[in-house]
Amino acid sequence: MPRVVLDTNALLLPFERSINIDAQLRSLLGECQVFVPGPIVGELKRSGSKHAPAALRLLSRYTIEDTVTSGDQAVIELAERLGAYVVTNDRLLIAKLRQKRIRVVLMRGGSHLALDDG
Repeated sequence: MPRVVLDTNALLLPFERSINIDAQLRSLLGECQVFVPGPIVGELKRSGSKHAPAALRLLSRYTIEDTVTSGDQAVIELAERLGAYVVTNDRLLIAKLRQKRIRVVLMRGGSHLALDDG
């Protein structure tokens, strides 16, 4: 079963773009296990986004995993540990993931998730 790591950006997507991230991931990868690095929870709690409270509620569907690092490094650390895809639209993080050959799922056309072909 594929594993997927979500970053802060990905957790906000369902509320900013009105997409069902779970359905999109199932369509793209089949049934998958979804993980969120522990430090992302803190980022959401400190976030000024009006969608942060809804994103925090969404976390109950996913497995929260502790990491040694924080921020983008926590996402990379967890993806490497799990051999997982990463869902993000953060351009800087995408570049780092590509360098490490970690598979990326990103938003395309403002309406759906797609595998990164870059």
